[in-house]
Amino acid sequence: MIRALQLRINLHEEKQPDKILKKAAYLMDVKTSEITGIKILRKSIDARKRNIIFNYKVEVYINEPMPETSEYHFDYKDVSHAKPIHIIGFGPAGMYAALRCIELGFKPIVLERGKNVKDRRRDLKAINQDHFVNDDSNYCFGEGGAGTYSDGKLYTRSLKRGDVRRVFENLVFHGATDQILVDAHPHIGTNKLPKVVSNIRETIIKHGGEVHFESRVSDFTIKNNKIVALQLLDGKELDVEKVILATGHSARDIFYLLHDKNIKLEAKSFAMGVRVEHPQEVIDGIQYHCTGEPRDELLPAAAYSLVEQINNRGVYSFCMCPGGFIVPAATANGEVVVNGMSPSKRNNKFANSGIVTEINADKDLYKYEHFGALKALEYQKDLERLAFTSGGRKQSAPAQKLTDFVEGKTSTSLNETSYQPGLNSAPLHSLLPKIIGGSLRKGFKAFGQKMKGYYTEEANIIGVESRTSSPVSIPRTETLEHPEVVNLFPCGEGGGYAGGIISAAMDGERCAEAACQ
Repeated sequence: MIRALQLRINLHEEKQPDKILKKAAYLMDVKTSEITGIKILRKSIDARKRNIIFNYKVEVYINEPMPETSEYHFDYKDVSHAKPIHIIGFGPAGMYAALRCIELGFKPIVLERGKNVKDRRRDLKAINQDHFVNDDSNYCFGEGGAGTYSDGKLYTRSLKRGDVRRVFENLVFHGATDQILVDAHPHIGTNKLPKVVSNIRETIIKHGGEVHFESRVSDFTIKNNKIVALQLLDGKELDVEKVILATGHSARDIFYLLHDKNIKLEAKSFAMGVRVEHPQEVIDGIQYHCTGEPRDELLPAAAYSLVEQINNRGVYSFCMCPGGFIVPAATANGEVVVNGMSPSKRNNKFANSGIVTEINADKDLYKYEHFGALKALEYQKDLERLAFTSGGRKQSAPAQKLTDFVEGKTSTSLNETSYQPGLNSAPLHSLLPKIIGGSLRKGFKAFGQKMKGYYTEEANIIGVESRTSSPVSIPRTETLEHPEVVNLFPCGEGGGYAGGIISAAMDGERCAEAACQ
């Protein structure tokens, strides 16, 4: 017999290894010896009150064996001589599109502008230490896409877009910890994800697919509303039958290419703002009610999620990284962009989060209307150039103490930071456009009321957080093809159809299934 149970375990009970077994036996009125196994399906922490509770969702096996293997199996075929499908981009959408093509008996040929995960590290070091950005290899471009070196958070709300569990099981199949199958907010970590990504590449190549790095697509040849060839920056030309476009939210050259060829695009609403960085012990003290004391060793570095409506405009936390780092996420010199990441242990002494506000492409960008479908993109670029100038014309970022930002004062000093290129004090309260700066200042005040101690001079705000999602949408039909280019399948975050690793991976699978028909 198999029984499903919800268990609530307090912090003291969590320290007792057999407490789940005993509690399950008590609730079901059976002997512990009759329980042959307990499978944990979900684990979360409820820290709203001082008595912190661990919530477990479990399956209890009574007098029957518990399965030792996953119900998910991945049937990868040899596709060496199969029909090809070209995939532009090797982030989550491109990787999962390639894996799905192999399962369906098609040969994926992946073209990635950046480098593999190992070689990519040198270019990340150059950004942090030398303030030089390689246009094709950085925190956004390269094997695994932006997610590889940007934390590896796997939480998604896109539960109706595909089989979320299948994506998680596939990550475990390729070397991720099976803890991601259990945690309510699963996370791999930026130090662990590169190995998972390289394992996925090896699976693709082992079964006859191809992955080409430093292969930037620079042009399309279109005849009779179909792409018939791809031109690479190095001069090579590839004949193609079907193309999955999975280039991510920062591949601006692709948006310009499509726009120049009069291929339909649409401006898309998105969000922009700053990164806020607190000492992790401040966030732990607030969330775990232990201000002035170290958190219990069983508790992970505390996270938070905040949202407030300010003048009918949403202000909210985005990509919160407990025990993490702030990183430079620009994709070209002359711009400054910040993002956040955490290692698997989340043991850095800082917590950071994007705090962003909604930008409505239809109502807020009237000064940019002459850019047409690229108006939100041009607005985004202007803010990133502003950050570059006010940050000192390097990859150092403009920053301000949180309290000074809200009170409209220039900071005479800044707090310690995890941001390696360094900070430059700047009056972000007056530099940011009013719809962003004004909304954030009111939002931070409101957040300080919700989380007592959050509004503190110990925190810095760092600009700008501008790559939350694509500012451009590439339309597609019910068959997932572009309405004007019938063998082009816009995919993932770059097309406007995903908002993170998992949703992008699911969209990659969907596009592969559509292209393989």
